[in-house]
Amino acid sequence: MATPRFSMLLTRLLLVATLGLATPAVVPAVAQTTDATTPATASIVALGQALQLDALFAVLREEGIAYGQTLEDEMFPGGGGPQWASAVAKIYDAAALQTQFEAALQTELGDDPETLSTILAFFTSDLGKRVVGLEIEARRAFLDTATEEAARVAADNRFGARDPIVPLLRRFIEAGDLIEMNVAGSLSGNLAFMTGMTESGVYGDAMPQDQLMSDVWAQEDQIRDDTSAWLYAYLGLAYAPLAESDLQAYIEFMETPAGQRLNAALFTAFSEVFTGVSRDLGHAAGVAMLGTDI
Repeated sequence: MATPRFSMLLTRLLLVATLGLATPAVVPAVAQTTDATTPATASIVALGQALQLDALFAVLREEGIAYGQTLEDEMFPGGGGPQWASAVAKIYDAAALQTQFEAALQTELGDDPETLSTILAFFTSDLGKRVVGLEIEARRAFLDTATEEAARVAADNRFGARDPIVPLLRRFIEAGDLIEMNVAGSLSGNLAFMTGMTESGVYGDAMPQDQLMSDVWAQEDQIRDDTSAWLYAYLGLAYAPLAESDLQAYIEFMETPAGQRLNAALFTAFSEVFTGVSRDLGHAAGVAMLGTDI
């Protein structure tokens, strides 16, 4: 059986995303062991509010539900039914995923109040609030396929016209190593998805791990191309309303030690959350393909 193309972008949306990604149930929330009244945890809560994680995870849930429909259409057309829809909805439980994500941020940043303070100072500033809002608006806009396609065309046109925003977007992408980090996240997500499928029994005998890895890593070049095109389209749409000086200021923050630390923490948190999502989704897809109860 051929490996389905599965590319969930774990892009930092704050900046980012995208995607995206062992029983098929909701990803378990990681327990918070730090008292909610301590300064470190309070800062993580404040960071979550500044980054509008409620709004972000609501969009990610919509993306996941839509992706579940795409998987059904491509892998078992019309065969999912209410059970598949219910399984996908449980896997993409926004509140549970956000809880797990914030717990991962606590682990990554909770021991560094000075860095947290610097990050919060930026994202609670007028510019910080604006860029977060623009990023989430753009991510929500990308739920519409026509909007995403138009953004990709606009990105190509900016390259052709040598638009001055292009080198700024390139610098932003390089500051966060967004292409390579997303490629690594997508490959890990794809491997988790295929592992979940294997565990469902859809392949009969378990597929060897080295074969799974070979199948998944064969997609690397295509994923890198897709990731680059998606990023330039998404970021171009998100930051179009910004003055060049504002985008420059944002990039300069992301190049600071605090910005770099946030970038790494966000990628780690997204990877933790959505690798589990991908595995659960793969298991549920395999079960649906077998025609058994999810």
